This record gives sequence, C-alpha cells and structure tokens, in this order.
Amino acid sequence: MAPKNTNGASCSISTLFLLPSLLCLFPLSLFFLSITTHQSNSLFSYSTLSSTAHPFPPNSLKVYVADLPRSLNYGLLEEYWSLQNDSRLGSEPDNEIRSTNSWKRPFPPYPESPLIKQYSAEYWITGDLMTPEAMRSGSFARRVFDAGEADVVFVPFFATLSAELQLGVGKGAFRKKVGNADYERQRQVVDFVKGSEPWKRSGGRDHVFVLTDPVAMWHVRAEIAPAVLLVVDFGGWYRLDSKASSGNSSDMIQHTQVSLLKDVIVPYTHLLPRLQTSENQKRPTLLYFKGAKHRHRGGLVREKLWDLLLNEPRVIMEEGFPNATGKEQSIRGMRTSEFCLHPAGDTPTSCRLFDAIQSLCIPVIVSDDIELPFEGMVDYSEFSVFIAVSDALRPNWLVHHLGSYSDKQKDLFRQKMAQVQPIFEYDNGHPGGLGPIAPDGAVNYIWRKVHQKLPMIKEVIIREKRKPQGASIPLRCHCT
Repeated sequence: MAPKNTNGASCSISTLFLLPSLLCLFPLSLFFLSITTHQSNSLFSYSTLSSTAHPFPPNSLKVYVADLPRSLNYGLLEEYWSLQNDSRLGSEPDNEIRSTNSWKRPFPPYPESPLIKQYSAEYWITGDLMTPEAMRSGSFARRVFDAGEADVVFVPFFATLSAELQLGVGKGAFRKKVGNADYERQRQVVDFVKGSEPWKRSGGRDHVFVLTDPVAMWHVRAEIAPAVLLVVDFGGWYRLDSKASSGNSSDMIQHTQVSLLKDVIVPYTHLLPRLQTSENQKRPTLLYFKGAKHRHRGGLVREKLWDLLLNEPRVIMEEGFPNATGKEQSIRGMRTSEFCLHPAGDTPTSCRLFDAIQSLCIPVIVSDDIELPFEGMVDYSEFSVFIAVSDALRPNWLVHHLGSYSDKQKDLFRQKMAQVQPIFEYDNGHPGGLGPIAPDGAVNYIWRKVHQKLPMIKEVIIREKRKPQGASIPLRCHCT
C-alpha cells in the first residue's frame, strides 16, 4: 500500500548530525509513532513517509518492497527476544537486553549472538528501505510504491533468523517439513510472492532474497532459484552434508540454482571492532588463526593446515568460538599479528575474513573456490594474500612465503585495507537499523551490485516471453 503524500519538513543528513533540532527529527519520530499505534499485521502499510525526500542519483536502483506480514521479519526478532531458554542462540549482551526488556520497541535490535549476528545483512538492508525517504539521500536504492515502476522487488523475509530460531528450539525438525516452523514460514513467503503479479510478470527473476546463512530457505531453494540471491558464497548450495543427504543425489543442491551472473556475493557482518591505522601497533606474531580445527567437506584442508603450522615459530593457532572470552582473544590475536589465516571451513568463506580486515591483519586466503563480495569494485589482491591449497599444504612453505614480505609491502597492504574497511560495514548506528546509511557502506555497495545485474535480468525476462509454449530451455546458470 503506497503512503499518502505529505508536506512535512525534510531533513538533510548534515543538518541531522550537526543541528539535531526537533523539526529535523520530526519525520522519523512521526514514523515510529505511526508504527507503534498502527495495528495492521503488514509491515509496510504505514502512511507517514515524507514526499519531500532529497533527489536520488539519476541511475539509482528502483526497489519495490513485497508487502510481507511483519511476522516474517521484525516479528521474528520479537520472537527471538521473547525466548526464555536460549542456551544455543544466546549471548551475554542478548541476555542483558532480555532481562531489561529494552528490546521492546517498534523495530527491535538484531541479536548480538555471534551465530546470528554474522548474517545480519537482512536486517540492515531492510532497515534502509524502511527509513523515511527524507532521510535516505545517501542510499543508491530508491524505494517505489508501484511495482510497475520498480527495477527489482525486495522480499523482506528474515530467512537467517527464521532458520536459527528453528535450530535453537527444535534442531531435530530442521531437515523435515512436519513440525518445522521455519519451513512453514518459508512456504508462506514463497506462496505469497509466487501468487503476486510482479512474480508472474517476471517469473521471479527480478525478485531479491537475502540468504546469508548457508541453510536459509533450505527447503524452497529450487523454487526461488530464478531470483537474485544475496549470499555470502555458494558453498552451501553446491552440496549438502553427506549425512543429511544419505548419499541420495536427489537431495543435493544443483549448481544451476546459483550463479555469479545473477546473484550477489555479500559480506558477512564482522564481529570485531574496527582498528584505525593511527591505532596500529607492533605486530610480533607472523600468522594468527582462531576457530574450530575440525570442519566438514572443503574445510578438511583446515585440519591439515593446523597440523602443519601448530609448532611453527611466530604462528598462533587457537581453537575457540567468539563468545565474550573468545572475542577478546581474537581482538588481541588479530591486532598483534601481521597475517591472519583464512582457510575454507564448511563453506569457502566466513566472517573471519572481515574481522581480519577490520583488524588491519593481512588476510591469507587459502581456498581455491572462494567467491568474494563486490569483485570488480574491490581489488582484494591489493590487501590480501591468495594461496593455492596445494602450496599451503607443502611443509614449511607457507611460513617461508609470508616471511618474504617486506615491512614496506605489509604497510602498503594495511593502507589499502584501511581504505576498504567502510565497504564491509553494515551498522548505520541508528536504533532499529533505521536511519541514513553510509554512501560507502556495505548496504549501498550491495545495491550498486544488484544494479549491475539489471541488463541480464531484463534480457532473461524478455527471452522467456518469446519462448514457444512448452519449449524447454536448458539451465545455464553456472558461471566460473
């Protein structure tokens, strides 16, 4: 439902931060008030957005938001914060928020639990689109309220949170459909969008889903495969755990469902705070790694690397998880090391890469199949070291190779890294994720990357229209 036109005062970003007057804050306060008092089950049926928004770039991405029920996005956050027994998902900051009921507001905070926070892209992207238009001048995405005007249709389903809630309260039912609340939500989302006119017009090819958790929307992936998928990598799509599939190839995810041609690789949310170049100090450790030693599938190389590097001088290999204690260890370890090891885990990448970038610790990427966010916009070779798995597994080779870099080369790596740190930042610093986003932040880079897909999307939609009825066109999604 499109919002009514209003003539409320607009507020520039510079004025908002330099002169936070009541007049300037009025559009946002009205917005929160309307959400609090409006009893509709729909998240996007409010009518308080200002029509006096600042102009968007002429080539901005026009985004229509599918009108999903609130229960499929912010309502899931309310369910999370209402949990009483939360041993798997909880964290100390989350438990404190629960105990004080400080989460009870129109747009609750996203969990601090590392298991979930690393996948929080869904929250920040949706928050950008939910921000009143008068405060969105920094965004490359222009929200439109007529699907016919849109370049893409954004589906605001918190798929990661849905999956993690099910894993937290009933992991045994996750691979099943009966008794699986996550599956029921997936089904609700897919049935809604596939029954809409925008999906019928495009076959879903112009729809955008955020699927950062490797198991997000696991049961319905084949049905949403034509859409633009925002994923952290393709590792969870090529194959499933052999135990889960029981060796049955019919259960395997087919590579035709994901492609660099249509999909967008997005960053994990980093868990460690940013280190400025002015704060950088001496780094006595050559190479640092903290994480689980034993992983599945492609992550088996990690165990081999661990055994090779464990007793090497100036190398620290720590097993652990980023809880409160582990987080402090990781901060200290990454900030006192020249290089940070990034081997494949269950999937080719992890949030560890982005923690290293924020810590100015030069990433050492050991993965032959990794996909990286914003390729073509960011040159990772300027601040990262890429190592073939075959070389990394040669005894003594990796430590000798890293030791050959001069101080000048390492300083240059860190200077380049400092330049790209903002690109991998989601948090906009505003309660509930609503507010102006950074023009050079992760959300805007995602919108720009989606915009790059538009010619391909339009071409595929037109090609589908001229296909004779009943004709079959081979799937050719795979792209290397």
